[in-house]
Amino acid sequence: MMFPEVRMRRLRQSSRMRDLTTETRLHADEFVLPLFFDENIDKVKTTESMPGVKTYPLSGYKEIASGLQKNGINSVLVFGIPKHKDAQGSGAYAEDGVVQKAIRGLKENSDLLVIADLCLCEYTDHGHCGLLDGCGYVDNDTTLELYGKTAVSQAEAGADIIAPSGMMDGQIAAIRIALDDAGFEKVPIMAYSAKFYSAYYGPFRDVACSAPGKGDRAGYQMPCGNRKEAIREIDMDVAEGADMIMVKPAGPYLDIIRDAANTFDLPLVAYQVSGEYSMIKAAAQNGWINEQRVMMESLLAIKRAGADIIITYFAEEAAKVLREKNGRN
Repeated sequence: MMFPEVRMRRLRQSSRMRDLTTETRLHADEFVLPLFFDENIDKVKTTESMPGVKTYPLSGYKEIASGLQKNGINSVLVFGIPKHKDAQGSGAYAEDGVVQKAIRGLKENSDLLVIADLCLCEYTDHGHCGLLDGCGYVDNDTTLELYGKTAVSQAEAGADIIAPSGMMDGQIAAIRIALDDAGFEKVPIMAYSAKFYSAYYGPFRDVACSAPGKGDRAGYQMPCGNRKEAIREIDMDVAEGADMIMVKPAGPYLDIIRDAANTFDLPLVAYQVSGEYSMIKAAAQNGWINEQRVMMESLLAIKRAGADIIITYFAEEAAKVLREKNGRN
């Protein structure tokens, strides 16, 4: 049947009708907010390239968590900026490391679900995600040992989920073995499975002070044009024991999210990264777009592509929009 018998606008004529027939919906429980903690500061600060994103000192955990949960956020992804860096990234796996302290503080003062980002780049003086060999190349297998050590230290601190982001071959298996051997067989792994070598990470590196000193990360993060390789990467992580899989960035890689959703039955995470966030913020500040509408549309697109969980710096703002909408209903 065709027009005029079929009139698609019949189901769009009122807000109630549109709400009734909506296929894809967002919910605040699906959002994860990245949180930054810095050993070098004693009060909250912000970074110019990421408007509205706070970096916290290692204090005030109860107030931080209470504020987030009041705004509808129950899951966070923790990053740390240490006082000292070295070639081995020893702050990543130190018992009193910045992330370990932050995890303990949050878990002792709230029931937030705390995800620990696991990488060495914020802790190495060269800014790479692993140990360097004599030629300046990241040594994959030696790095795996430190990833396992870091995972155990984060689990001991109370992390609910370990999220390795370094894109080393074999990292999920190495971390799973380390966690199980240390008695943390119940702690799941959220795998940064398809993490692309993206230009969208720039503002994050300003906040986390984690840009490479020399070279780049093209040798271990994925080439941006490789769709089939992304599925292979995810498939290997699943085989190694990943409990959740991730595509990062989200918006520019919606096709990868859809491919992953169609191929795998694990919870699928999409990370709407700093560049995606900051571009929307900058355009809105210039009056070029409606920030709230573009924010919600971008998140809805990620969910529609197949993501079950969305890591986003918009988490609090989007949760507020959803709460206000539900209140009106």
